[in-house]
Amino acid sequence: MSADTDRPLRKRIRAPFDGPNTIGNSDGFWLSVALGVLLLALYPLLFGSYAAESSSVFLVYALLGVSLTFIWGFCGILSFGQVAFFGVAGYTFGIVSINVSSYTGVTLGIVSGVAVATLFAAGLGYFMFYGGVRDVYVTIITLVVALVLNTFMGQTAGSEWAIGEAALGGFNGMVGVPNLAIGVGETGVEFDGAMHYYVALAALVGTFLGLRALVNSQFGYAMVATREDETRTEMFGYNTTFIKFLTFTIGGALAGLSGVLFVTWGNYIDPSEFAITAASMPVIWASIGGRESIAGTIAAAIAIQWIELQLTGEWALVIVGSLLVFVILVMPDGVAPQVRDLVVFLTERRRERSSETPAAAEEVSD
Repeated sequence: MSADTDRPLRKRIRAPFDGPNTIGNSDGFWLSVALGVLLLALYPLLFGSYAAESSSVFLVYALLGVSLTFIWGFCGILSFGQVAFFGVAGYTFGIVSINVSSYTGVTLGIVSGVAVATLFAAGLGYFMFYGGVRDVYVTIITLVVALVLNTFMGQTAGSEWAIGEAALGGFNGMVGVPNLAIGVGETGVEFDGAMHYYVALAALVGTFLGLRALVNSQFGYAMVATREDETRTEMFGYNTTFIKFLTFTIGGALAGLSGVLFVTWGNYIDPSEFAITAASMPVIWASIGGRESIAGTIAAAIAIQWIELQLTGEWALVIVGSLLVFVILVMPDGVAPQVRDLVVFLTERRRERSSETPAAAEEVSD
């Protein structure tokens, strides 16, 4: 009998998603994940369709945060440009779906939005990484790209800035974007209200599992090696330029998917999605949750958005900014690694105590 068949069924199922490159591989971790997904799935049933529709954006932005965690936490690419791919996908979806009526237009809009964002990320990544751009200069370039898009889209208020029936709208934004749907012609399925929430949840869970499998694969090992020491990784024969290029492109595709989900949630998008405040939020979520923890980033993104919703604009910025400073000073790797270390410490203490108990019993019997 092979070693694989000797393992419990739950560990065989989890095998593709567990590995040294991800935080959380224990039964307790996966039980917590399952409980979290269950609570999120029950949210519309417990609080109603309107609450689910309003909260759907939390999951969408969490997906945007995950797109940064993937490239920053596992390949060392700090990018402020995730919102650029996010916004480009949203505008692309709006242009296509407004001009091509019926379910066909919406379906084409989904594909076009993600595809254009992916190509945009691939083009930018190609010129950066194959052009020898590294470290902080990548961060600066991606931030500049986002700010340029913010400035440019803000100047598109005139009637001449319309693509067919879709008016870009300048800082007033693009309006009249249809709901999320899939179909052809007049036959299809529309995902609005609570259904949009469940689609966003499915996309987030699927991305979580897919990225855990990827970062624990051979490519994931190469990503982490590139993050730790790019020069040494090249000496072992790996093409680190291609690794960074492909990682950056995948991150752009995920940001594009979140952009499509966002624009179909609010039926609207404006240039503020490219602004510096928006560009910094994924960095904040990943920094607080733990840039090497996908689950930590998701939890941080949802929690911080909830805090911002409960507070006024000024207080929200103060609280989130203070929280970021505190985490950077006290827990520079984020909350998730600290939770992991605490769990490991408590587990080892419990094992030590359990091993000491029989020894003490033997001494008493002697």
